[in-house]
Amino acid sequence: MMNRNATCSALAIIAVVACVACSDSRGRPSPDSVAIRPDQVVDFRVLYGQNCAACHGLNGKGGAAIALADSVFLAIADDAAIGHTISNGVPGTPMPAFAESAGGMLTGKQVDAIVRGIRSWAKPEVLGNVTPPPYATKVAGDSHLGAAVYATYCSSCHGPDGRGSAKASSIVDQSYLALISDQDLRTNVIVGRPEFGAPDWRGDLPGHPISAQEISDVVAWLAAQRPKLPGQMEANALGRDEKGIP
Repeated sequence: MMNRNATCSALAIIAVVACVACSDSRGRPSPDSVAIRPDQVVDFRVLYGQNCAACHGLNGKGGAAIALADSVFLAIADDAAIGHTISNGVPGTPMPAFAESAGGMLTGKQVDAIVRGIRSWAKPEVLGNVTPPPYATKVAGDSHLGAAVYATYCSSCHGPDGRGSAKASSIVDQSYLALISDQDLRTNVIVGRPEFGAPDWRGDLPGHPISAQEISDVVAWLAAQRPKLPGQMEANALGRDEKGIP
């Protein structure tokens, strides 16, 4: 009888120890742990990594899209402009709308958190006393004058007709122009793409920065090269190929 009781007691002790061990096992959430709902995440690093880094690069260093940590970009784009773009996207381009109010997944607080995080990358001292051209303008450019501006400031890299050279790619490619807005063209001319060796508005012709009006004119010239019906040229070309027409 005593051996049986001892055996039962030993089994009971083992069961208690096993339960304690299970409650403290690795990977098991603690009783006070709370899961954060996706719409409650306001950590900039998390939000930027999930929504922006794929195009704008790790830490805003640039990639398929412009570098958001660029000092020139942050000097010309204010918080309202950045927030508007994040919230509403840019129609007709790969930039989607992220705000819930525009069909996206981010709350207003989350958009604000991303704007603040991007602004934290600003380094005003880099530009010193230099005032860059305005981010946007209501003054329309002249495409005819823009052709001369292009020849002066851009052709040495992008070729005399804009179709590219050994230094840089085509800037009049129909697919490229169909997927980029006039504002993005203006931003690229001002900010450049340093990560690809393209200088900002001061470096295309050393000692002769492009003026604000010249920027508007060359953007108008580029916009004039945009296909009226995106995809039509490609469709026509495909039709010629199928018929064996060179």
